[in-house]
Amino acid sequence: MSSDQEAHGLDKDRLSWMFKQMVRIREFEERVKNTFEEHPGAIRGHTHLADGAEASIVGSLATLRGGDQVLATYRCHGYPLALGSDANAMMAEIYGKKTGICGGYGGSMHLVDVDRGFLGTSGIVGAGIPHATGAAWAAQIRKQGQVVLCFFGDGASKQGAFAESLNIASLWKLPIVFVMENNSYNVVTRVEQEDANAAAGEPLAIKAKAFSMPGVTIDGGDPIEVHGVVGAAVERARSGEGPTLVESKVYRLSAHGNIIAPPGIPLHYPEHEAIAVFGAPEEYEAALRGDPVPRFRARLIGEGTISAEEADEIAATVRQEMQAAVDFAWESQLPDAAEALNHVYA
Repeated sequence: MSSDQEAHGLDKDRLSWMFKQMVRIREFEERVKNTFEEHPGAIRGHTHLADGAEASIVGSLATLRGGDQVLATYRCHGYPLALGSDANAMMAEIYGKKTGICGGYGGSMHLVDVDRGFLGTSGIVGAGIPHATGAAWAAQIRKQGQVVLCFFGDGASKQGAFAESLNIASLWKLPIVFVMENNSYNVVTRVEQEDANAAAGEPLAIKAKAFSMPGVTIDGGDPIEVHGVVGAAVERARSGEGPTLVESKVYRLSAHGNIIAPPGIPLHYPEHEAIAVFGAPEEYEAALRGDPVPRFRARLIGEGTISAEEADEIAATVRQEMQAAVDFAWESQLPDAAEALNHVYA
């Protein structure tokens, strides 16, 4: 193990795995985005991408062990992918096919893979926070050492469910880590214009103080930093010391969401809204220079963890995997109309 690897406790295999998962998330979502642009109507409803947050997702999930559980926001493709869910079944789900991971019922914003510890998502902002808190309470009752990771965006921290959940999690010392992925924008509005804490120049992690739990702000573009901080919070939760709020600062590199739009309206903004709304192309260009995927690739190569050839081989293998997932989704059948009301109980 090199001195760099000793510093963060991650060996070559684990670092290579982290890089591969980041590339997998990016390549998967690029194909979702391309489908909206090239095949209007092929994907119904909305999809929300997490490009720019791959390091935060993978660095966090790399701290978990078998039996731990995860809930996430509706920018949710990356979490089950990194947890081991089948890319074919996930892509088919987004295409609304019966071979999808949820049989075509859930679509992009309602992915679930309980076998992988991924308990699901919701299209409602902040809805997963109380769900995750309940899962953590169940884990505490079972006394099997499980931890829950709860992911949500900065906008969700203004919901009442956020305050209520963090309050009860702290009171009961629940085994949960709240990861707020602050991607700089609430749809098209800078977070500083939406949140008093941010406008005052304080990190959003300061909100943890109201609930007597640790709060820390990190560079969500650095998977090794994410791994270290979230890992410490996970071990704190696992040992019975209670929850932590981690603000992981990332930058959303795509539009707020892809949608099926009326005729004449673009399905996908070709550039980030910041350029059009705020006239700040330099902000977006700076974010691209800090893109976590090539940034991590360069670091691993520079530290001698992997070679450029190995990195290229990983990327090529992933591209084949994700193209196969698209092909599988296209070739799969739509659910039968007679099944439309299955699993409806009210």
